[in-house]
Amino acid sequence: MLDLDKLLADVKACKTIPEDDVQEMCSLAQELLIMEGNIEVIAAPVVICGDIHGQLHDLITLFEIGGEPPHSRYLFLGDFVDRGFYSLETLLLLIIYKLKYPDHIYLIRGNHESRQITSVYGFYDECIRKYDNANVWRYCCELFDYLSLGAYITSEYGGRDGVFCVHGGLSPAINKLDEISMIDRKQEVPHEGAMCDLLWSDPEKDIDSWALSPRGAGYLFGEHETSKFLHLNGLSLIARAHQLVMEGYKELFDGGLVTVWSAPNYCYRCGNVAAVLRLNEALDREYTTFESVSTTQGGNGGLGEEGVEDTDTATATTRGKEVCGGGGGGGDMGRGYIPSKRPVVEYFV
Repeated sequence: MLDLDKLLADVKACKTIPEDDVQEMCSLAQELLIMEGNIEVIAAPVVICGDIHGQLHDLITLFEIGGEPPHSRYLFLGDFVDRGFYSLETLLLLIIYKLKYPDHIYLIRGNHESRQITSVYGFYDECIRKYDNANVWRYCCELFDYLSLGAYITSEYGGRDGVFCVHGGLSPAINKLDEISMIDRKQEVPHEGAMCDLLWSDPEKDIDSWALSPRGAGYLFGEHETSKFLHLNGLSLIARAHQLVMEGYKELFDGGLVTVWSAPNYCYRCGNVAAVLRLNEALDREYTTFESVSTTQGGNGGLGEEGVEDTDTATATTRGKEVCGGGGGGGDMGRGYIPSKRPVVEYFV
């Protein structure tokens, strides 16, 4: 039987966890996650956290700021791994907390919780470096397939508009939250379609409806589509991650959408602060920002200049270039127009 308290201490100390223990943790976590829906319903109060990207020491700081579980309830919006030096320890820390306090830690899938993406952007290489084989990477990737695609935050007082949480954004194939429940999520992230869009799309203030995403996956969506989705689903807010925000968080569309970013000094060089969003029982918002403790952890996790590509920012087009760039690009698509998707060959751009 796993000693979760010892494993928690070992992970925080960056000690190597035996491969068999990682396999058992992932298996036990799958048993919990399979019971959760594509959209997990969570009662406020809750602390919403954006991308972590393997920055373990900053994640530990985040818990110190927000309160250690089970004293606070947390929702993490995906992208736990890749780019940072401690992707495995970051993921294992979250898994251990999920096993210890399943009703106080919720994890949804990001675009980096994928075999294809982790094979390119650091997590696979990290597992090989630490274990001399790919077994641990495979256990984690199997776990990724069980993660929920979103969450719905409800008020303790009832009768109030809820909050929809997702890693990326909206999809032209999804109008109502119930439609997300029909997706078969237990698979590798597809190159296109609703599941892909939820994990890859971005808001864009300079368009009104839909436009092609410069990422080559998902779409850009504007204020009209955001307002329509909020109205159709009785929502007060869409909370998402997926894009670096130098101030840690950014509200758009008259406060109808917020991007939360929880990896300070991203890739150990971007100089940004991070943030978490706390929703109280009435779904009132409180943002807390914090700075990095990982600045001296070294470079970009030992991956080298060519080991970092920011698929989460539209300005990144080649490996290691413009990693601290801005958000999604614009477009001139008319309202209601859904553009054709880019060729799959551009998926990783």
